[in-house]
Amino acid sequence: MHTNNLHTLLDEKLSSLNWNEISFQLDHHGFTVLEHVLTEEQCNELTHDYERNSLYRKTVNMQRYNFGLGEYKYYDYPLPHVIQQLRQLVYPYLVPIANSWFNRLNLNRTFPNSLQEFLSQCHAQGQCKATPLILQYQQSGFNTLHQDLYGDVYFPMQMVIFLNQAHVDYQGGEFVLVQQIPRAQSKATVLQPQKGDVLIFATRFKAEMGARGYYRSSMKHGVSPLHAGERYTLGIIFHDAEN
Repeated sequence: MHTNNLHTLLDEKLSSLNWNEISFQLDHHGFTVLEHVLTEEQCNELTHDYERNSLYRKTVNMQRYNFGLGEYKYYDYPLPHVIQQLRQLVYPYLVPIANSWFNRLNLNRTFPNSLQEFLSQCHAQGQCKATPLILQYQQSGFNTLHQDLYGDVYFPMQMVIFLNQAHVDYQGGEFVLVQQIPRAQSKATVLQPQKGDVLIFATRFKAEMGARGYYRSSMKHGVSPLHAGERYTLGIIFHDAEN
């Protein structure tokens, strides 16, 4: 698809969404699902490109580092068009939410309106490497609970795009979010969005209202074991990584 057409279609899709409701979901739950953002063709193209090693700067065997069982690859710059467009177009919608969270928590940071301005802040701190990644899981594959932080500068939300279909291409492999609640048991949420859906969720914490005002409620994410098949997801993190 021509780059300009892709930009226009994604822009129209995103602008048609109810961002007040999306903001409400992120505020109250720390996550939200945007349905049918990518087409089947776009998902298939990203999956088929998994073996094109020229697109990637690094491959990680998850078992080697006790991250789980599976493999993921970090894209290199320049990013594929659909990834670049998604990252660039979604970011401005999330900035007001991010600034609201940090303001409520009295954290001294204001996120700029454009992704390029934000990436300039990353680069000034030595965070220059691309962080979008594609993950592959096969039977018994899983991902332990974690947070995607690559330096001192980070954006408080990130995205996962589901590139194939649960209960068709794979069984199991649910996305797991765990929210830590002070002086209480942690809260787990299990999600299994559809092919082409975008899941937006808190990278490190969300602003949670407590008896004494807002506090940081820590969140981690992972993937439950696959029972069968093969699962691909695209992760889009807005901050860059340290060299």
